[in-house]
Amino acid sequence: EKSTRIMSAYAPKKEAAGEEAPAPELHLIRITLTSRNVKNIEKVCSSFKENAVKKGIKVKGPVRMPTKKLKITTRKAPSGEGTNTWDRFEMRIHKRLIDLYDVSSDAVKQITTIDLEAGVEVDVTIVNRK
Repeated sequence: EKSTRIMSAYAPKKEAAGEEAPAPELHLIRITLTSRNVKNIEKVCSSFKENAVKKGIKVKGPVRMPTKKLKITTRKAPSGEGTNTWDRFEMRIHKRLIDLYDVSSDAVKQITTIDLEAGVEVDVTIVNRK
């Protein structure tokens, strides 16, 4: 007698005994926060994380992304005459990522209804997972 084994990287499919009620669809939510002010963005990040932990949701973050530095160098003299003196201006844009795992759409609505600080932009991306 020979026994055949199926070699596969994937687990074998299980036969379902009966139809079950569909579970609420779980999502991976990525919240992206951008701001020019570090204190404001950190305050919003901590309140997002606090709300998610209170609801019992698995949270990763805030992940601090590299700061973008937008630089502009201009001449001080408007006419172009005189000594060549320059002004250097810089605007820093800070970015944070927060990932929420296995979240229902109702919980997302509850978490994202917080007071935002001035100058903080929030982008919520939802990824369906099965």
